[in-house]
Amino acid sequence: MTQVSSRNTVSVGRVLVHLLPAVLLFALFAAVGILHVTSRVLVVDMGYRLSKAESEGRSLTRENDRLKLELATLKAPARLEKLAREQLGMMMPPGSAVMSLEPELPGVRRKGKGEARKPAGLRVAERENAR
Repeated sequence: MTQVSSRNTVSVGRVLVHLLPAVLLFALFAAVGILHVTSRVLVVDMGYRLSKAESEGRSLTRENDRLKLELATLKAPARLEKLAREQLGMMMPPGSAVMSLEPELPGVRRKGKGEARKPAGLRVAERENAR
């Protein structure tokens, strides 16, 4: 009197077929979630890198400005004159030793360029064995 009805029997294959769409849907959501989290981590990491690069850029700009100021200070005519006087023993020439020359223009040749003019009152030492 024990009869097993065929309606109440459940096979493992039928259960897997019904669960397969749910498992695939869950796997799809898990993959999308992992990809989303990974992309957000990469975006945050790139933000930190960008912030660090901007900070380094500002630091280098400040260093460049400081070096430009130092260069301008070192090239100041008053400082150079002071160094020439104190360390090198140089002095300004007397007014009679200063002579002005005509500016040379490119492409324009002057007559007698081989011979330098000697202003009156200026003695130039010459070599003994001039060629």
